[in-house]
Amino acid sequence: MYTCEKEKSVEDICYENEHVEKVLETIKTNFPKYFAEFISQEAGSIASEKDIQKLAENWGIQNFKAKNNINISQNFKNIIRESLEDFKKDREKYFNIFNEEALEEYKDDPQYFKSTVLKNECPIIHSTIHNKQAKELDKYRSAFSRSEPTELLKKVTNLNSFGKNYYRNIYDKNKYEDIKTYKELKISDLDTEDYIVYSVIGGGIKSHMLYKVYPAIFPNRSRAAVWALWYLTEKKKFNCKQDSEFLMIDIKKNITQQNYFYPYELFSFYAYKISKMLNQKAKENEVYIDPDNRYVIVDAFLSFVANQHEKEITFLRQQIKESGDGNAWY
Repeated sequence: MYTCEKEKSVEDICYENEHVEKVLETIKTNFPKYFAEFISQEAGSIASEKDIQKLAENWGIQNFKAKNNINISQNFKNIIRESLEDFKKDREKYFNIFNEEALEEYKDDPQYFKSTVLKNECPIIHSTIHNKQAKELDKYRSAFSRSEPTELLKKVTNLNSFGKNYYRNIYDKNKYEDIKTYKELKISDLDTEDYIVYSVIGGGIKSHMLYKVYPAIFPNRSRAAVWALWYLTEKKKFNCKQDSEFLMIDIKKNITQQNYFYPYELFSFYAYKISKMLNQKAKENEVYIDPDNRYVIVDAFLSFVANQHEKEITFLRQQIKESGDGNAWY
């Protein structure tokens, strides 16, 4: 299986500047194509011309021609508005979890924090645990059940402290757009054990929690987002000895899934660069992306890219249900 020391799950070459630049060059090459579809379909809320054409044929409509007069500016604004509306639906719950006074009080009853706050009041964990139809999540449910309440409270408290300190003392809104390398993001600590509860709070869940509170600085490293990077990079290996850094492959079990150990530091840098590409397109079309919510739009874009390949992703992951690998989700 595709693993590396300390569960980084990427080879050392992935951190080399030359490698990172090659990845970025390929993303930049493929970005315009996906962006055009992102806009024309309003992030998936409108059927593609290909789908419309197919429907017309099924209905027996001859010589059908889809409309090509797309209002890029208006569609982009609609995407931003709808993405923000969706983002805000459960955001308050994450603010409640990252409440310093409450976290301090939970020290007297860490079991309550685990069984009530995380299990029932944290949307991403609640949806994972209570999705009984997805048997592949049984492994996650079991791991959560066995997890130590004190450790969960400690790691979430650490996440809260990191987020607040980063926002107040490291993040500079006026200089953020000038960042050139992943090291300048200064978030490598998030890939250490101080912020991980293995099999329970991994890269996907911890990034989602931070993203919901600080969408200006912490991108959502979701399952779909990692798959999207695989497609944006044309499935290339970039001289990795094994397969793409964005995938985990188990040949014996015939399983391919997104690399759920993918370093948040590297993911964030690629997401940062994509945010700049989206912002450039916004400026060209007289659209404003609020930097305080930059990663909300990045999340919408990456989710759209992955959704464009939903059938292939489903096929590649088809054996996961049998293997019960719940980690593959987050």
